[in-house]
Amino acid sequence: MSSQLRVLVTDTMEDLSSRSGQDPLKPLKANYDCQIWSKPERPGKAELQSALEGCHGLLCLITDRIDSDLIQSCSELRVISSCSVGVDHIDREAASTRGIPIGHTPGVLTETTADLTFALMLAAARRVAEGDTFVRSGGWKSDPNWGLASFVGVDVFGSTLGIIGLGGIGRAVARRAAGFGMRVMGWSRTPGPVAGVERVELPELLNQSDFVSINIALASETRGLIDREAISRMKPGSVLVNTARGGIVDDQALAQALAEGRLAAAGLDVFAGEPIGPEHPLAALDNVVMTPHIGSASLKTRMRMAELSVENCMAGLEGRPLLRCANQADLG
Repeated sequence: MSSQLRVLVTDTMEDLSSRSGQDPLKPLKANYDCQIWSKPERPGKAELQSALEGCHGLLCLITDRIDSDLIQSCSELRVISSCSVGVDHIDREAASTRGIPIGHTPGVLTETTADLTFALMLAAARRVAEGDTFVRSGGWKSDPNWGLASFVGVDVFGSTLGIIGLGGIGRAVARRAAGFGMRVMGWSRTPGPVAGVERVELPELLNQSDFVSINIALASETRGLIDREAISRMKPGSVLVNTARGGIVDDQALAQALAEGRLAAAGLDVFAGEPIGPEHPLAALDNVVMTPHIGSASLKTRMRMAELSVENCMAGLEGRPLLRCANQADLG
């Protein structure tokens, strides 16, 4: 064991271990002095700072806020590895200034997130959550007005899908759309053809799409991209699906458009200021299907994410290049 090297891991990963029969943290535990956060509640800033004292490595989750103050206070820290694709919870500039690589887990959750995107699209379009609640509450059995207009939704097959962000997940969503006979339009910050996708400018995509799927990364250029003005450009009666990041969409403006019936529905896995509760304006709307940021939540995918985050952490501790480094360009 390299006992002189200490690592803080902010999650026990016991649920993954029990479900899979494998402990993704085993290599870390075997080779380093692992300090594992075992309390049921997530660590706050002061607790993280205290736990990180003397640590050379940090393996964290997307729910852990790793800000500049925290990074600056940990003089021996040499690697931050996050079990996530997005790293907007980590102060990239502060880490890069210190020469600390940031590990993340892109690629391994592409297909799983695309699956959830389509699940939310179908559920929102066909009012699945509303129907489920109606049946469970006894409404169907006691409804004297059941008729042809009951729970009428929106057709997915043959409709137009606009994909915002044509990276791996966006392209995977496009492949699924082909099986539903959809016309697929796409907008991305990066150029280049994508099979089966008609590239258009963002205003045209919003105006013509029956469904809009957000699959773009959160960055300074995309924060607030789908604001009140963008939502007003969307085709009346269309459906918005977001499995990317909550900060891309103006939740308040979206809630207003849904409440007024300008949009038919939304399927959302992400929100600004997570986690949200029942007081959130979107939570009061029947035409919204919501999930708690579970785009990558299949056992196979979450295990691979955990394994990759461990591999990234070990590489950084040993001075090797990370398998997936979010700030490589900043480190030179």
